[in-house]
Amino acid sequence: MTTAISSMATRHVLADLAAAAVGAGLPLVEIESVGGVDAARRVAAGEPFDLVFLASDALARLAADGHVDAASVAPLMLSQTAVAVPSGTDAAAPRPDGTAYPDAAALRSALRAASRIGYSTGPSGTALVRMIDEWGLTAELGDRLVRARPGVPVAQSVASGEVDLGFQQLSELVGQPGVRILGVLPPDCAIDTVFAGAVAATSADPATARAVLEFLSSSDAAATIIAAHSFGAVPAG
Repeated sequence: MTTAISSMATRHVLADLAAAAVGAGLPLVEIESVGGVDAARRVAAGEPFDLVFLASDALARLAADGHVDAASVAPLMLSQTAVAVPSGTDAAAPRPDGTAYPDAAALRSALRAASRIGYSTGPSGTALVRMIDEWGLTAELGDRLVRARPGVPVAQSVASGEVDLGFQQLSELVGQPGVRILGVLPPDCAIDTVFAGAVAATSADPATARAVLEFLSSSDAAATIIAAHSFGAVPAG
């Protein structure tokens, strides 16, 4: 059996990809999904895994420190950050282009108008906080910015009314009860995350792990499954 660790954002799509790999004659991949920060910490601490699935920047750091094989890093899917509000909220009709707001200026206005703004502990949340700071809004928004507690998805905070505006990977919001997805962020302030896989330095069978990863990252095997989970293909180049 091949073992792997991943962030929570990709757990469902990786499970389906792993099942497809078994159907293609490859070994079963047992994937443990945890918070991305925790996953990276455990890999850096030397916990044995064959494969690691994380945001590409997190994998790059692990590769630089020798915890995963840098040559094996393979982009898998693109995740867009979306905006959600509690179900029943009086909000504008969905935009034809699938974005929550027409542009960055409209997003800044929405942030200023929100009572409580939820964001994740993962890469989308980190990028959102950085963007808010670059816009000079950190002090203005202050404690209205609510970081999700470990193990509590942003969708849950939105559905419970803890926050009235939530930002999270689209794949983590789709199908969640009690939330209405307004759309993804507009192009001029989009927060997109590429998730990738790599062979861990601790792998007991790196050749098999690499074969599994090659299958998971092949366009023919993954395209339909990735789209079904609201992920996009990684742009060429």
